[in-house]
Amino acid sequence: MANQGIHSKLVTLFSLLLTLLFVYTAVSKLIELDTFQWRLERMPYIAPYASLLSWKIPFLELIIAGLLWLPRYKIMALYASFMLLGIFTLYIVLVLKFSDSIPCSCGEVISALGWTDHILLNVSFMVLALLGILWSKKKYNTQTHQNTT
Repeated sequence: MANQGIHSKLVTLFSLLLTLLFVYTAVSKLIELDTFQWRLERMPYIAPYASLLSWKIPFLELIIAGLLWLPRYKIMALYASFMLLGIFTLYIVLVLKFSDSIPCSCGEVISALGWTDHILLNVSFMVLALLGILWSKKKYNTQTHQNTT
């Protein structure tokens, strides 16, 4: 029970960090939408979908960031965070393994990272999302159990 309070605070912190990441990346993509789309057009495997993805990715990031702050949707948003970061990380790994090059379509600060650092950053945020899921579910299960007894 004592861990429940700290876990709740950590889930809030993780939600804040994920929100900052998604809002930062979404806004930087939208501010330089032409550049983001141009970079997507040069990326292996997804170039045909560049114009669609250039709008959908930032808006998906903003939607997830907003849902992280609605208690009813927090677990769903944590899952979405985990999956979006996982898909992007898997894409990077596959492209690095099977393509000659991959242009970075990230925001200013994140684009300064090397690919290994970028993968480590994504995996770190995936761990935060996963812990948030586990601790949120534990809290939900504890509350549900207490309400039924």
